[in-house]
Amino acid sequence: MSAASDEMAGRIRAILADRPEIVEKKMFGGVGFMLNGNMLVGTTAKGALMARVAPDRVEEALARPGAAIMHMGDKPMKGFLSVADQGIETDDALADWIAYCETFVRTLPPK
Repeated sequence: MSAASDEMAGRIRAILADRPEIVEKKMFGGVGFMLNGNMLVGTTAKGALMARVAPDRVEEALARPGAAIMHMGDKPMKGFLSVADQGIETDDALADWIAYCETFVRTLPPK
């Protein structure tokens, strides 16, 4: 993991603190935060937020500041966005993205 990924993971941890249903996993060169076994959010190696969104609401989510389609190599990842600095500059903005993602992830069956 990179220093940028570690820094973002620390910010996410602070927001998700004391939530026993959240589990961390190393993945994609960063850290994934799982809710009931489903990916909620994560960090990229470059320190961006990896946001899980409802596949049918991707266009809506892309209208939010800093959001872009997440890619694995040259392939777009369905239902995942990368959120750059301007979308997560403050802890309130980051918390808002996490809450946005959680609205969708809570609809998924636990793994």
